[in-house]
This record gives sequence, structure tokens and C-alpha cells, in this order.
Amino acid sequence: MGDDTPVIIGVGEASERIDSPDWRALSPADLAAQACRAALADAGAGQDLSARIDVIAAIRQFEISFPRAVAPFGRADNFPRAVARRLGSDPRRAILEPVGGQGPQHLVNEFARAIGEGQAGMVLLCGAEAISTVRQLTSRGETRDWSETLGPDMEDRGYGDPLLTPDLARHGARVPITVYALFENARRARLGLGRADYALEMGRLFAPFTKVAAGNPHAMSRETHDAADLATVTASNRLVADPYTRRLVARDQANQGAAVLMTSVGQARALGVAPERFIYLHGGADVRERLPMERADLSASPAATRVAELALERAGVDVNDIDLFDLYSCFPIAVFNLRDSLGILPEDARPLTMTGGLPYFGGAGNNYSMHAIAAIVRALRERPGARGLVAANGGFLSKTSVGVYSAIPAGIPPSDDAALQDEVDAWSAPPLALGAGSGVVETYTIDYAGPAPVGVVIARRSRDGPRFVAMTDPADPALANAMIAADPLGATVRVAPSPEGRDLIRSFDPVV
Repeated sequence: MGDDTPVIIGVGEASERIDSPDWRALSPADLAAQACRAALADAGAGQDLSARIDVIAAIRQFEISFPRAVAPFGRADNFPRAVARRLGSDPRRAILEPVGGQGPQHLVNEFARAIGEGQAGMVLLCGAEAISTVRQLTSRGETRDWSETLGPDMEDRGYGDPLLTPDLARHGARVPITVYALFENARRARLGLGRADYALEMGRLFAPFTKVAAGNPHAMSRETHDAADLATVTASNRLVADPYTRRLVARDQANQGAAVLMTSVGQARALGVAPERFIYLHGGADVRERLPMERADLSASPAATRVAELALERAGVDVNDIDLFDLYSCFPIAVFNLRDSLGILPEDARPLTMTGGLPYFGGAGNNYSMHAIAAIVRALRERPGARGLVAANGGFLSKTSVGVYSAIPAGIPPSDDAALQDEVDAWSAPPLALGAGSGVVETYTIDYAGPAPVGVVIARRSRDGPRFVAMTDPADPALANAMIAADPLGATVRVAPSPEGRDLIRSFDPVV
């Protein structure tokens, strides 16, 4: 281990709940700055480290995550420098990361390499959301002015490449909850489970998460639930998109910020940071999955599995050597995918979340995994011989970044993921079909967000034939109601184009 070895020396979190007597309605920049101050103090250097920061990299808020987005209360035109200004810092570089929940772990992987190569000295990573505050104030007819003008001295990395093909979006699968529901029901089909049994399986997965969140002071929900509570449809736990009830999906009403402070071992020692604060990245990797309609198996993301295996390989360990996990948990399928493919048994006692997970701790936009990293760092300091794994997910199981951490000293981890990405890009994709015809349903969802339910199916013309997507007529819920009454998996559907250019389901024949 040389002086150029990258190391995390500080982590911090900030949060506020709208039902708390000390709720101050902080802006995202204020929450992020509060978390950054906590991370700087957490290093325990006995001095103000703000002036030492030469790179600040920030996660993009949900409200500015697509080009025409409008922030209801205004926004900083240069979010990372808005945070830096609150710290009294003037970093050499300011970066705004692309859209995606993989961002926090990707930045750790990127800047571990940059620090190891001498391209960065001290790096502050941060992000925050104030979605709950915005909704609460808006509901009361109140507003705030969170606009700031700091100028263009920022590396804006843009919004990233499209993660969906137009055919899915045109047929009602354009937001995460509907697309993930398609993946979830594909997994149910693969396992051969009925609706009720699969709902309980999702409930059993997430019930322990609620107990972790209940003990986390930054969690947005402190309620604990058993599997039946999560799986059973009630007035307070309505179906939002088959197979998901409200309590099984990410909670975006959160006011949370988190930050991670990184530097080299040499600089940390020179600044007086105690070695007991050091947490090392033993292995990290990043990959992008094929677009959803291009995936051979809609029930899994093998790219996420491969990138986790690569990170473990770089750390010189296997999954049995990991003591602590935080697997991105926007929806159950994201956790199932890695748990099952990495060989973690359902009865394994090791926790799969360090925070409580996105449905209960809170889905702090693209920044959730910054909180996961902070929680892993604190836990590993208490267990110096343990190892932790963070798996961060962006898009529609589209982008995965993984890190393996420990207080055990390590060198500079390798980080060239080009060969893995080439492997994933070379995977074969099923042919696609459009227009009139019939097929057998691979997967489906029923979207309950509108005035009437709408069904969406992905089907095949034959067992290994072309794949197509279709939807029920939004103006006529009769076929959607038939899909609610009878399990659509394996059903035969006949589709025909509408004048609006959608392939609409004209008949639905379930398996008897």
C-alpha cells in the first residue's frame, strides 16, 4: 500500500422530515452542504478541510433529470459550486453526474482511480433531494426561491443515453414502476408462481428492510411490517402497478442528503486523519445493460451479475466473504436479481440493506447509494476485519456500479471495464415485431395510475420468435379488467394497430 492509495476518510448524511418540529424546509443545496459538513467533520482531522477540496462531484436531482424539466422552486445553475460556496470552498473542478442511481458508486470508482493516478487530491462527492418538502409546500400553496446563479464553471456530464426504446414508451411503459413491473412478472413466470405466492415472496424479501429503516435516524419511514403487511392489498396499501403494492416500491418523498470524502493515504496521514477512519475500495466496476427489449431474459439482468462478480474478483474475494450488503432496492426485482444470481440464499442472515432500502429509508433520487456507502463505511469502521458490498442501479436495471469495501488496507484497484462492456454489448438480442398479429405473453403489468387500469404486455409470436409490446385501449378498460381477473402469463393475445400508432390488444385468451 503506497501513499497514493485512495481512501475514504469521511462520510456524512443530513435529513429532515416534514412531520418533525425542527423541519426547516431546506433546499437540496442546503441539505447537501449539511451532509458535506458532516463528512468533513467525520474525517476527524482537527482542522477545516474545506480549502483542501480540489474536486467536488455532485449527483443530479430528480427535478433536473431530463432536458425540459422545471424545478418548481427554481434551482442552482451550478449545483456542485452552490454546495461548495456554502462550505467556503473553491474547488479546481466541479462536476454534475448524469442521471442514474448508479452515480454515487460510479463516482467512487472513478475518483479512486483518479486519486491513485495523482489526478485528484481531495474529492468531495455529494447529492441531495428535497422532494417531500416541495410536495408539502406546494400542497399548502406555498413556494420558495431556491434559484442561484453561479455561472458555467462546471463539467455537466449531461443526461446520459436513452434507456428505453420508443416502442415501450409508446405502449405505456415509460416510467420505472411499469418497466420494473414487467421484469418482476417475468421473474414470476420463470419461477412458476401464482400472484398471491409471489406477492408474499416480495413481502418476505422486504420485511427485514423495514426493521433496518426503523432504526435509522435518517429514514423517512419508521414503520415495521411483516411480509403479509407488504403483500396484502388494502385501502392504505393499494396496487400501483401489478404486482406492486404501494409499500413495495421506492419512496421518492424524501428530504435527504449524503456526502463522501476521499483522498490518498499519504494526504490523509499528512492532515492528521487517524488510520482507524480509513475505508478502502478493494474492488469496483461499472457496466451498462442492454436495452430492455433487447434482453434475452426479461426476468434478470446478467450484466449486473457480471459486474458484481468482476468487483468481487478485483477485491480477491467471493460473495461468501462479504459480511455486509446494500443491494439497490427500488423494486424487489433489483434485489432478487443479484441475491439469486450471486448465490445468496433467502435464509442467509446477512443483511441486504444497510439503510433500510428505498421503499422505507427513502429513495433520495439518484443519490440513494451515497447513503448506502456512508452506512457501509460507518459499519466497517466498527468491524475492521469485515467487508461490505454496495451495488448501485440506474435506469431500468440499465446501469450498475459495484464497490467492495473494507478497513483492511488495499492497493489501487484496477478499473478498466471495457472488456466487460464489450462482452455485454455482444450478447444476442431477440428479433422485434410490430403491427397486427398474435402471440404468447412473456410478461405484463397493469398500470393503476390513471382513471382506469391499463394493461401492458410483452409477448412472442412463437416460443423463440419475434418479441412485441402491446397495450389495452386506455379508453376501454374491458380487456384490462379481464387481465386483472385471469393471470395474463402465458395467455394468447391478438393485437392490431390503432390510428395513434399503438398496437392495441384486441383479444385476450388466458391459459385455462
